Amino acid sequence: MKQNGTLWNTPAKQVLEETGFETHETLANMKEVDGIGQLTIDEIGDEHIATSYDTPMRPDAFDLSDESKMEIIEGHFREIMLTLGLDLTDDSLKGTPRRVAKMYVQEIFNGLDPKNMPKIALFDNKYQYNEMLVEKNISFYSNCEHHFVPIIGKAHVAYISNGKVIGLSKINRIVQHFAKRPQVQERLTVQIANHLKQVLETEDIAVIIDAAHMCVSSRGIKDQTSTTVTSHFSGAFRSEAKKNELLHYIGKMAG
Repeated sequence: MKQNGTLWNTPAKQVLEETGFETHETLANMKEVDGIGQLTIDEIGDEHIATSYDTPMRPDAFDLSDESKMEIIEGHFREIMLTLGLDLTDDSLKGTPRRVAKMYVQEIFNGLDPKNMPKIALFDNKYQYNEMLVEKNISFYSNCEHHFVPIIGKAHVAYISNGKVIGLSKINRIVQHFAKRPQVQERLTVQIANHLKQVLETEDIAVIIDAAHMCVSSRGIKDQTSTTVTSHFSGAFRSEAKKNELLHYIGKMAG
């Protein structure tokens, strides 16, 4: 049943109710995805379903300080480790809950907080370079939002100046910022592209991502060799000529 643009997924909803985790926020985040039908929680994760191009965030996401978040995560992760039967009196393990909490908040998920958005300075395109600029093979590490295991890949980013340019390192920083969130690859691709459009004030943007998903290689199907490629082409890059030129530059010749 669909209500207010939300997919009320009966199997998943029953699981939430039976386990006591049903909340308004949880159900509200089960967005409508055209064509997926009725999927269970496991099916959504195994199929890597993306629900929106915006990262699903609670309205109160930034009410707590980073330190408060780390204290809460540390406590919960300690309980996870104890539940797994680990001995937290061992010197190797006793600091793990704090390390994990710090890693989550300050490192691998710090792209969730807008205050960590890279500061971007624009410069006039004084040398009138009006061809595509390509930054390829930008390495990144992200985490799958379905299982919280790594996504490891490379991003290729291109734009055509509309009178303004940005420093090359800023393109890398934008990729890293959006990668440091629980992600799905389609969303990551579009978020990078949309931010570059906003910053550079141009539609002439292309983003291609080629990544390996540990949720595919380390669990589930356990495919060790496959990668996933996603792309976003807008403005001039929607033409076949510009697409082929870009693919040539990044070493993926058009067929």
